[in-house]
Amino acid sequence: MNPAYITSLDYESRGVAKLNGKTIFVNNALPQEIAQIRITQDKAHFAEAQVEQIVQPSPYRRAPACPHYGDCGGCTMQHVEFTAQVAMKQRVFEEQLQRIGKVQPESLLPPVYGTPWHYRSRTRLAVHTSANGKVVLGYQAKRSHKIVGINQCLLLPEHVSGCLGIIHDALQDMVNVQPKVGIRSVEISVGEGVTAVNIVSQKRQPENVLCALSGCLNRGAGGKTVWQVWQQIGNAKPQAVSPHDAPPLVFRLPEFGLTMPFQLGDFTQINLPLNEIMVARAVRYLDPQPHERIADLFCGLGNFTLPLAKRAAEVVGIEGSAALTQRAVANARANGLPNAQFASADLFAATPETLAALGRFDKMLLDPPRAGAFAVVQALHAPYLPQRIVYISCNPATLARDAAVLASKGYRFATAGMMNLFPQTSHVEAIGVFERV
Repeated sequence: MNPAYITSLDYESRGVAKLNGKTIFVNNALPQEIAQIRITQDKAHFAEAQVEQIVQPSPYRRAPACPHYGDCGGCTMQHVEFTAQVAMKQRVFEEQLQRIGKVQPESLLPPVYGTPWHYRSRTRLAVHTSANGKVVLGYQAKRSHKIVGINQCLLLPEHVSGCLGIIHDALQDMVNVQPKVGIRSVEISVGEGVTAVNIVSQKRQPENVLCALSGCLNRGAGGKTVWQVWQQIGNAKPQAVSPHDAPPLVFRLPEFGLTMPFQLGDFTQINLPLNEIMVARAVRYLDPQPHERIADLFCGLGNFTLPLAKRAAEVVGIEGSAALTQRAVANARANGLPNAQFASADLFAATPETLAALGRFDKMLLDPPRAGAFAVVQALHAPYLPQRIVYISCNPATLARDAAVLASKGYRFATAGMMNLFPQTSHVEAIGVFERV
């Protein structure tokens, strides 16, 4: 074992220390702590380590609330006091902008905190069946394919967390009845008044077990939500089993008077209360005007497009997934917004020619996945440069990279901020605002 002084956190919320001139990344260590550490991987230019003993703890260290913490790979910051989590993530966000993009915004927005627990409206649980037929339901362990069995999850809504044991028992019943069913995973999506649970397997599942699961879940719900059980065979489309007449999954954006239907498997933000705040913040900073034409790239099912269409003359949403594009078209129609237009295109292959074909836009919103919007920002060129760009990012590293490209094209980095959509984890959602000089 080696004593180490922890100087900072990295983007995976690991402590950073120096030992004999080498950078050491230490799991579960916090800044300003002194810890006895054990090297687990020693590379040429860095090493990874595990805490064996905290000699001098941080004042922000807390006992994790979840009994599965440390084994389950879902959370990485439960050992940090909540407000300190946000401050540490803010610091990492600012450091990544400077280190990767060599850029700093002219001003920083105050972070958006959210609530520490029970915020996830969507999850996928892994399932493993042992050789003797025992079912394990849970999440993958850290840096491993092993599945850690769980009977609760403090990130899920309380009514979902409280039913994991019931779902596990139903899976065990399935395997007992049909040993070769090959259950792969369980997907859960929570909408307004409806909770859908989709069981994915290699072979058709016993319908009597699925109906019994639906009955058990709904009896325990006390009318607060309708549980709808689905089954999916391989990569086929999920099929509703019980009840067949459940209301559709929807979330709302009340500030804009919008109802957003979605389906199992659709990408939606997992933290719906903070999604409302994020959408409102993005619209406020883009500031759409009644005469303006606006682009929403990587638009999904219209999470930003439709609020923008409430205030702009025309909004064009571009999305890589044909299924999500169809959903966005339907959502615009359902919400009475004919000025929201949609098309499907591969934005990772964007070129100056493909962007020019879309015409000129006064303003643009970018909401890419973790890979960022590098091809899009590279392809932007006069006379098709929008006056303002709002960039929503789930990966500060690619935001920093793309911000540097925008700066080279004559944009000033006006402001940026961190939004804590994923408490207890190292993940960060961020917003950046760019103005053409």
